[in-house]
Amino acid sequence: MLEEILGQVQSGNMSVSEAKKKLAQYEDLGFAKVDHHRKKRQGFPEIVFGEGKSAEQIISIIKALRGKDNNVLVTRISKEKANLVQRVCPEFMYYDIAEILLWKNEEKAKSDNLKGYINILCAGTSDLKVAEEAAITAEALGCNVNRIYDVGVAGIHRLFDHYEEIQQATVSVVVAGMEGALPSVIGGIVSHPVIAVPTSIGYGANFHGLSALLTMLNSCASGISVVNIDNGFGGAYNAALIYQLAQKGAEKE
Repeated sequence: MLEEILGQVQSGNMSVSEAKKKLAQYEDLGFAKVDHHRKKRQGFPEIVFGEGKSAEQIISIIKALRGKDNNVLVTRISKEKANLVQRVCPEFMYYDIAEILLWKNEEKAKSDNLKGYINILCAGTSDLKVAEEAAITAEALGCNVNRIYDVGVAGIHRLFDHYEEIQQATVSVVVAGMEGALPSVIGGIVSHPVIAVPTSIGYGANFHGLSALLTMLNSCASGISVVNIDNGFGGAYNAALIYQLAQKGAEKE
């Protein structure tokens, strides 16, 4: 891209000011600085955290991001706010459970040559919001995703019905509330990385997810990393980085 832009400047087909704008690492919107260089640095474009932003601010940000032809993902956005955004940007799809707004660039759809998949495991139906945030985020980042839901330890026989597909994943994101035991079970039966996501689901002594967080941090199973309470996005992002590295390794074989 850099050589192409410089070539156009040299040939007179592009002005210096236009080239400078195209090569800018971020776009200053006044209330936000949109990081267009993030995909080059980290492998994935900037993702918008919708909570606390107005619909108008989100519209301006996603228009700037979409101008670079990347998938555009907005997390933690209410249905009411999403409806306001969709009036201006109707091409965006809203996922109610995950509270995510997404536009996919179909011209840059993920390759059919991807190897493996990310497991998103969810202990109970009450954890679905966080699990779906993780699943849709991972899909938006170009990963194959396999959902295995409502397989908590209270009925562990449900989990073992999926034993083979659990073991064969590249990486697993395990979402659980209450006492947060499920990641330890998964960590004890797989040879791939496990990312544990505690949720705020539970009764009083759950302390809004603190008990699950502490359980996961103190797990005796090896290979488990833990993200913050209800952070399905963070769990999926880390899983996508691992998945991306695995794809590069498979390409070298």
